[in-house]
Amino acid sequence: MFQKILIANRGEIALRVQRACRELGIPTVAIHSTADADAMHVRLADESVCIGPPPARESYLNAASILSAATITGADAIHPGYGFLSENADFAEMVEAHGLAFIGPSPAHIRMMGDKIEAKSAMAALGVPLVPGSDGAVSDLDAARRIAAAIGYPVLVKAAAGGGGRGMKVANDADEIEEAWRTARTEARAAFGNDAVYLEKYLDRPRHIELQVLADGRGQVVHFGERDCSLQRRHQKLVEEAGSPALSAAERDALGARATSALAKIGYRNAGTLEFLYQDGQFAFIEMNTRLQVEHPVTEMVCGIDLVREQIRIAAGQELGYGQSDIRFTGHAIECRITAEDPETFVPTPGRVTAFHPPGGLGVRVDSALYAGYRVPPHYDSLVAKLIVHAPTRDQAIARLRRALAEFVVVGIKTTLPLHQRIVEDVGFQRGDYTIHWLERFVAGH
Repeated sequence: MFQKILIANRGEIALRVQRACRELGIPTVAIHSTADADAMHVRLADESVCIGPPPARESYLNAASILSAATITGADAIHPGYGFLSENADFAEMVEAHGLAFIGPSPAHIRMMGDKIEAKSAMAALGVPLVPGSDGAVSDLDAARRIAAAIGYPVLVKAAAGGGGRGMKVANDADEIEEAWRTARTEARAAFGNDAVYLEKYLDRPRHIELQVLADGRGQVVHFGERDCSLQRRHQKLVEEAGSPALSAAERDALGARATSALAKIGYRNAGTLEFLYQDGQFAFIEMNTRLQVEHPVTEMVCGIDLVREQIRIAAGQELGYGQSDIRFTGHAIECRITAEDPETFVPTPGRVTAFHPPGGLGVRVDSALYAGYRVPPHYDSLVAKLIVHAPTRDQAIARLRRALAEFVVVGIKTTLPLHQRIVEDVGFQRGDYTIHWLERFVAGH
């Protein structure tokens, strides 16, 4: 097992990794920018190192500074959390080249799945179903027109190296394809330094279903069921559930068997999440995230498995030690992402938290690095807390979520807590009757 782990992240996810390390008896090193000197993950770490000024490119994205911090403190492994450098294959290679363990997949698999075109090609070759679309990047407008006409409008033009909704445009008909193609390329170039785009059929009422997997790199791969992440605004998830209100146990098992078989064939290692669109009883692979997901707690709640602990064990060379038949799904879990944003306009609201009271009680979990007196900086993602509830049934989980949201107090800054309270009272949400377009319409109607 590792002697010391450097956590190359900040906020609630840094604290989450820290907790797993502490239970394993492993000392931790927290890195931080000057803006995060008073952050909770810094206060609770065994050691901390300031790696730069507030801008992420000069601190949390500065690979040289992070590796220097690991060397200085004697860390023998790095956990990247999510975001920042977690899916950067070059960084993973640098970590391993310095004789450290990267707690995540191999650089080769990060690179393969990081390019959406290559990822789709690999999954297709392994028998995983795809959304109809182009075979690869579409580099000229005439080709885009031909492919769009062949697969049928509406179509989605997507950045090959994209994420978070950037470099993604819908063309409803032939008159819109040129603007969508050009705009997506421009956004992709600006956001990712890569203007490659591809086309796929735009589904009008799909759900966003993802499957959590763990693999030990020795051919043993298991899944921990599905999460329904359909409640999104501008392709950013706000609410997640495990399991999905729309799937049966048989559908989950069939999807899981196909996905784990595919990943076993390529020798995948560590945690990963395969994302699908689901419509009319059919799944279509869209991408794979080669890291821990923000919404991993809902999976942990229904399976009773500490996914971060498992990541660390696998990176240390240990086998999974259990098979698919050993995993049990119990009850239902829901997660609300609480952000420092105005609940009406979604404008970021950094500032000082004057009071903080998280909810508690049976089946309630809050992952947050907030505390009274903490100043939320303006330089990073606005996520400040995750509220997760678990109960024997979905209806009971919703009742628990309603109660927990009413108890949750954050004073000093505006948050999206009121939005989540409105969502939980909506009949459509309560029935589980929603698609990836539902939340946009819900927000627009209030």
